[in-house]
Amino acid sequence: MTTSHSLLLACPSCMTANRVPEARLDEDPKCGKCGASLLSGKPVSLGDDSFDRFLARTELPVLVDFWAAWCGPCRAMAPAFEQVSRSLRSQVRLAKVDTEAAPNLSARFAIRSIPTLILFQNGQESKRISGALDAASLQRFATGGG
Repeated sequence: MTTSHSLLLACPSCMTANRVPEARLDEDPKCGKCGASLLSGKPVSLGDDSFDRFLARTELPVLVDFWAAWCGPCRAMAPAFEQVSRSLRSQVRLAKVDTEAAPNLSARFAIRSIPTLILFQNGQESKRISGALDAASLQRFATGGG
């Protein structure tokens, strides 16, 4: 009998921590509290009030896009970010932080230009890059390839 390792996943709707067996990540797991999809394939919007809770309750790597609505390169990269969020939904959580709405996070992570992408592993920054990326480059960056 094999034992399945389970991962902690934060619900993007209510931020509740959920344990999900790794073998079931591709089965659209739901939050035990609110019933929302835990891995919908859509980037999670995070702000000053939800960022730390989400990272603390998520054992998958989290790729965060620090962006703003007025930023042309940010808007240009958004469709590729959505595409990668769908394709990596059970491997990497993708999240977006609006730097205008979350100035404390922008200051805390010394965001000087946008878009800036930061990959977090176990709640800690592992790498970052600034500038818009295409889908293939985003996927490589998110999975450790670049």
